[in-house]
Amino acid sequence: MYEISVEMDFDAAHFLRGYQGKCEALHGHRFKVMATVTAAKLNEIGLGYDFTELKKKLGEIIAVYDHTCLNDLPPFKKNNPSSENIAAAIFNELKKRLKSTPVKINAVTVWESPGSHVTYRPD
Repeated sequence: MYEISVEMDFDAAHFLRGYQGKCEALHGHRFKVMATVTAAKLNEIGLGYDFTELKKKLGEIIAVYDHTCLNDLPPFKKNNPSSENIAAAIFNELKKRLKSTPVKINAVTVWESPGSHVTYRPD
């Protein structure tokens, strides 16, 4: 089994409803996102999946988040745009976009700061 990962980032603001601390106020981050897919075998030129294609698909998703207030976007109008929920939303959208490819989405990791990250990998 091969794991193929790409990393990209986006800038966005958010606030956490009900947090009862500093993060309840509007604030921003440079979020870093890593998407990891798995491939059971290599193609005829020795690739599990093209980094460029994976980056393109991930980039299309995070472009919607870039320079926005995440709370205003449909996935987060009711659910807080926590790193956990951001990772799950990106995972689910990427899963749809990879449906007709030879790879399977394995995990999405979101960093909201260099020392703090969460990984979403469904059971």
